Amino acid sequence: MIKPIHAIIIGDEILSGKRNDKHLNHLSKVLTSNGLSLIKADFIPDDLKVIADTIKSKLQCIVFCFGGIGATPDDCTRQAAAKAHNKKIIRNSEALKLIVDKFGDNAFPKRVMMSDLPEGAHLLPNSINNIPGFFINEHFFMPGFPEMSWPMVDWILRTHYSDQLNNKNLDSSVWIDDVPESMLIDLMNEVTKNNPNIKIYSLPKLGPKIKVELGVKGNILDVKKAMEEIKKGLSTLSHKWYEN
Repeated sequence: MIKPIHAIIIGDEILSGKRNDKHLNHLSKVLTSNGLSLIKADFIPDDLKVIADTIKSKLQCIVFCFGGIGATPDDCTRQAAAKAHNKKIIRNSEALKLIVDKFGDNAFPKRVMMSDLPEGAHLLPNSINNIPGFFINEHFFMPGFPEMSWPMVDWILRTHYSDQLNNKNLDSSVWIDDVPESMLIDLMNEVTKNNPNIKIYSLPKLGPKIKVELGVKGNILDVKKAMEEIKKGLSTLSHKWYEN
């Protein structure tokens, strides 16, 4: 049984209205599409005590935390995570190497501060600039930048919860206009060949114009893989698709 899933979104700029939060909507959709659900979300300021207390109140939960892991004075999530988990802050050698490899001499003296992490923390890969997030147990700490943190969310689900995802089924589909079913058969056969554990279907809709729903049923991981192949195949064939 998977633990309750909580989100923590950190930033004075969000609470003041200077910036709009994008993480909650994205995380909710990603979890739902994977057969999971978000129980609660907290929006909190850049305040060490508030962040630490919020994290500590969720030690029995899965936590996706966004923001505050940079090197500026208002970034105190790393320290708050250490305090909540009763850990010391140490310079993580693996994170230090990634930062130095990225910035060279310009990593010193400030950027290397982002490698000061709670003792025993593990790294989350950053596909954008290689500056890692980190996690302690099932508390995952990511940057406030969506382009960096959202791939981390995908990595977390794929790496840590794939067994949970494999136990859940999904029905996913796209719509294609002005393309008869007969022109989709080769693509459907190819997707079925590559994904033997899914069930693929096409449902034409009568109306003023030809419209076909092309979809897949099966366990979540297989369906997501097959749908990516369908979307790529439709694009290669120059067929426009959309989701309802």
